Amino acid sequence: MSEFFDNSILQFSDNIETDSEFIPLITAEEEENMNKQSFPDVLPILPLRNNVLFPGVVIPITVGRDKSIKLISDSNKGNKIIGVVSQKDQEEENPEFEDLHNVGTVAQIIRTLRMPDGSTTVIIQGKKRFEMVSPEQAEPYMKASVKYLNETPFDKKDKETEVMIGTVKDLALQIIKESPNIPTEASFAIGNIDSPTFLVNFISSNMNADVAKKQEMLEELNTKQRIMKVLEHLTLEVQMLEMRNEIQSKVKRDIDRQQREYFLHQQMRTIQDELGYSPQEQDVRELEKRADKKNWDKKVEKLFNKELEKLQRMNPQGAEYTVQLNYLDLLLDLPWGDYTKDDLDLVKARKILDRDHFGLEKVKERILEYLAVLKLKGNMKSPILCFYGPPGVGKTSLGKSIAEALGRKYVRMSLGGLHDESEIRGHRKTYIGAMPGRIVQSLKKAESSNPVFVLDEIDKLGRSNHGDPSSALLEVLDPEQNNSFYDNYVETEFDLSRVMFIATANSLSTIQGPLRDRMEIIEVNGYTIEEKLEIAKKHLLPKQINEHGLSKKDISLDKKVIEKVVEEYTNESGVRGLDKMIAKIVRNRARQIAMGETFDVKVSFEEIGKVLGPGRERTKYADNSVAGVVTGLAWTSVGGDILFIESSITKGKGKLTLTGNLGEVMKESAVIALEFLKAHSSWLGLDQEVFDRYNVHIHVPEGATPKDGPSAGITMLTSLASLFTQRKVKNKLAMTGEITLRGEVLPVGGIKEKVLAAKRARIKEIILSEKNRKDIEEINASYLEGLTFHYVQTMKQVLDVALTSDKVKDPVKID
Repeated sequence: MSEFFDNSILQFSDNIETDSEFIPLITAEEEENMNKQSFPDVLPILPLRNNVLFPGVVIPITVGRDKSIKLISDSNKGNKIIGVVSQKDQEEENPEFEDLHNVGTVAQIIRTLRMPDGSTTVIIQGKKRFEMVSPEQAEPYMKASVKYLNETPFDKKDKETEVMIGTVKDLALQIIKESPNIPTEASFAIGNIDSPTFLVNFISSNMNADVAKKQEMLEELNTKQRIMKVLEHLTLEVQMLEMRNEIQSKVKRDIDRQQREYFLHQQMRTIQDELGYSPQEQDVRELEKRADKKNWDKKVEKLFNKELEKLQRMNPQGAEYTVQLNYLDLLLDLPWGDYTKDDLDLVKARKILDRDHFGLEKVKERILEYLAVLKLKGNMKSPILCFYGPPGVGKTSLGKSIAEALGRKYVRMSLGGLHDESEIRGHRKTYIGAMPGRIVQSLKKAESSNPVFVLDEIDKLGRSNHGDPSSALLEVLDPEQNNSFYDNYVETEFDLSRVMFIATANSLSTIQGPLRDRMEIIEVNGYTIEEKLEIAKKHLLPKQINEHGLSKKDISLDKKVIEKVVEEYTNESGVRGLDKMIAKIVRNRARQIAMGETFDVKVSFEEIGKVLGPGRERTKYADNSVAGVVTGLAWTSVGGDILFIESSITKGKGKLTLTGNLGEVMKESAVIALEFLKAHSSWLGLDQEVFDRYNVHIHVPEGATPKDGPSAGITMLTSLASLFTQRKVKNKLAMTGEITLRGEVLPVGGIKEKVLAAKRARIKEIILSEKNRKDIEEINASYLEGLTFHYVQTMKQVLDVALTSDKVKDPVKID
């Protein structure tokens, strides 16, 4: 921060004889005489850089330009009166009239001094403000016609102005007092000024402000306004000074405390040396005591002893000492050879799994198989499982239930967004801030070498210039290698073969092949509506009742109400959204109880509508009255659904148009279906040339939703066959299957979800590939009641089943 007061005036006063005309301060009477003094109408103009001269104020200036030296020399020989004007641009070496401000100050040369370094310094005193009217000459120096400006006189009767002047003086004295760089003489100078106008000019000239700010104050002719501007600036200056002093004081206190602590530590060390022990020895003894209790092998014990000896040779004050101590602490905290005993009660394990999760039979069977082998053999490598499926189906929470069923510790590590290999393998401890990898950190937290370890969202691992963490996991998840997992920080091998790793993923496509090959993939399908009803009744509703402080007698949801919530207010494979909807219903009941409202314990459809708002209707089956409209079955990430394939024809040249936001595979299915019908038009009693006389348009509704996949192949074939023959499609029939140019019907995926979607839409018959029969056999028989399945191998069989002999109403004549 710059000094508030320019003490260069005081320094120059030492170089001036006492009988000179130098007057650093003026009285009110002298100021009045100065204002009455007359000055020439044309003045030589001295450009001033980095400063502004105010009336009455004495300042020293160093003269260096040739023009300025000539001007001072000529004026010193004459009346010693010059005009001083500040430059607009302080960097300008040869300013012209346009480079100067319009308002300046008449100055009288008090004295010219030759300085020891050979430069010339001129002491000048401001007299009166003026405004340049017009230039008169530019060489050898500038001269200009001027108009003198009179400021409004100070009103001694105005109490507000008087208080403002007092405040300005007080603030100036406060700044001088609190700033260590300003000499005490400055306070005497301000205290001896009895002219309010000169006081403001004196402070304006010497305060910490840039040239533009000072020029603004010089041009202000209203005395009261100028006092206000000075007051604002001084107030800000005081705040900045107080802040600086506070920071300096705090720094000084911190340094004093650090010095005190240093001396105390030195004294304590001396006392400990006299007593014969030190903190370093205490650390070593404590580490040795903990090491005696560890169940580690000879190799790890040898490493620990070697590192402990290294610690003893280190200086406790060095940074390496703390790094080494932390490393030894980690070695002692890791569960070397510490295993929890497995609970091999298969009946109890089954009860726990059934209690926490409804359905998911494949997963439960796999866990019970592992327990059975463990019970018979006594020891085996843990399986490495990967649960994949849509969000919200309970993949992550399964890990916790499995840990409880096995009687093991549970630890979870989220891999979503992880893109640094060192997060898995750790950093070498030579780096600043080095840490072990998260695998080792999790085992330290679990305090067991055989926990259930959930690797959550393994399909969302990233990759960056810091390495590929999915490649680092190859060693972790390989049963043949993970008995000697190497962490860069630990610098020795750790056995992970007894850890039961369970990975979760929403998609297998983003998991690299070698990593996927190391895991046992178990698909966790989305829940059916029937399963969701059971989950809501047995798990979700009791959980929400408990969390909201209610009891079972306060609220009741029957299956019809829950089914309405599932179908109209959720759109998911899992039950997260359903859980939120039930929570909203329970919160509404809690509000009714808290406000003393009357209510029916049993939640009605009307109450559901009021609490959750209007629901959305699922796609419903359309009748078979229109030719070319066929019901297909689709799989989505949130379960199955039905879709309609619509087709129409217009006279043309055999052009095929596809709409409905279709993917490439689906478009290819439409082309195959049309070409197959052309090649086998005789099946339908059609002339092959008829296809060349009509344009075909195939559309799949809900165009905002992207659609792709081969499973709509037989649906498109049936739609085109119905369109060209104008025959009805069998009522309440749906189908799914891929087609080939040879006329075969190939199997497709997502059969369970598709079949349940058909049942929800009141479909009665379904056409599937013969090779999908095994998928139907895996579905719970209770879910298939009321459905008839037609298993086909060829496209001709599809048409034989799907098309009736009846024509649609008002058939289009095709010739």
